[in-house]
Amino acid sequence: MSDTRQIPESFHTGQALLLASVAALGGFLFGFDTAVVNGTVTAVREGFGLSAGLTGFVVSSALLGCVVGAFTAGRLADRIGRVRVMLIAASLFLVSAVGCTFAVGAADLIVWRVIGGLGVGTASVIAPAYIAEISPAQIRGRLGSMQQLAIVTGIFVALLCNAWLAGLSGGAAEQLWFGLETWRWMFFAEVVPALAYGAFALMIPESPRFLVKKGSPAKAREVLSRVLETGIDQRIEEIRQSLGTEARTRLKHLRGPALGLLPIVWVGILLSTFQQFVGINVIFYYSSTLWQAVGFTEADALAQTVITGVTNIVVTIIAIALVDKIGRRRLLMIGSTGMTLTLGLLAWIFATAPVVEAADGTLTPQLTDTGGVVALLAANGFVVFFGMSWGPAVWVLLGEMFNNRIRATALGIAAAAQWMANFTISTTFPALADMSLGVAYGFYTTCAAISLFFVIRFVPETKGKQLEDME
Repeated sequence: MSDTRQIPESFHTGQALLLASVAALGGFLFGFDTAVVNGTVTAVREGFGLSAGLTGFVVSSALLGCVVGAFTAGRLADRIGRVRVMLIAASLFLVSAVGCTFAVGAADLIVWRVIGGLGVGTASVIAPAYIAEISPAQIRGRLGSMQQLAIVTGIFVALLCNAWLAGLSGGAAEQLWFGLETWRWMFFAEVVPALAYGAFALMIPESPRFLVKKGSPAKAREVLSRVLETGIDQRIEEIRQSLGTEARTRLKHLRGPALGLLPIVWVGILLSTFQQFVGINVIFYYSSTLWQAVGFTEADALAQTVITGVTNIVVTIIAIALVDKIGRRRLLMIGSTGMTLTLGLLAWIFATAPVVEAADGTLTPQLTDTGGVVALLAANGFVVFFGMSWGPAVWVLLGEMFNNRIRATALGIAAAAQWMANFTISTTFPALADMSLGVAYGFYTTCAAISLFFVIRFVPETKGKQLEDME
């Protein structure tokens, strides 16, 4: 490879930002779809007469679709292109939103949630892959972090929309417009961003790496010329060399000596797993129910979820400013340390809080005024450390750490592992919470601590490297 790649590239920042922003709309829908259920949990449970276990499955059923969507999206993107896969994801989001709105029971609600999950899983793979493949190396971390910014913005908008709709009607279970309960309108709100995602995806070009892979270097050169000012022909040649001789990526390309897979693929899988095993999505899926369980009103609980969403957006912006300066590894290490401390504090507060018997006979911790304040601070502190590190940095790494030949397929496998871990955590939380919130958060604390040692030992630094240099 030529040494000229170490010279900073000249590029069109505005064009790169525009293309990354459109791709990141998939992340917005990813966040919106996974968080919108937060405000509907109690109303759906009571309206359909669900048990705690079935409620947990309704919430987490979308994650089964996410696993399948993520696993298949990478290989599909290598066959038909990144943009076409974005259009498929947008269609899945639209169908799910309409279906959930008019669900008549738990069974069909689960079906529509799974379809939405297929869209989320697909978007979780295609957005970071596309952004990495059109981004100049010097700003790839910042542009890659836009995926996480879009996710947390989607989460925030969903939570804000839930709170606004519940405020209009007086509660998620109350009727709002046209005789439909408010929770149904919460799901229907997703129609708007789904349509926008599909419309904007039609306006962006295909990934230059995919175009070279499919034997269209002239089109790839045209796309790169929108982003790079110099070195375009050299980049085309480096992409061609890095792709090898086979046009199609196969699973055999991921095989290696480490339990049947390449070590770098295992790093991606474990990064994804730890990102979920710290329990971040418990905050976004169950926070309103959680805060009600320990003494907050429904209105206060929904307000707290909005505050958490704002916090997540702010710290993600901080991560965007830092990721290309201090690197991915350092961000992850800072985050792991902070998450361990804040989760440990939450575990201790819940474990030591006095337990009271509710009207339905269940035993729940009842926080004192001081304990409630400390728990809220600790929970938002956890969101701060996650949002500035493991939230954006993992997606950046997954988009760039694999070489050109295996990127989409390996990213799909890592993302599928992430959604499986998410499903495990989300499904088990209600049962763990019934047992003890202290036990649940003790487990998340342990995982956060282990993640620090994993990063130190196994995670490579990719800051400033060209995608064609990834081994």
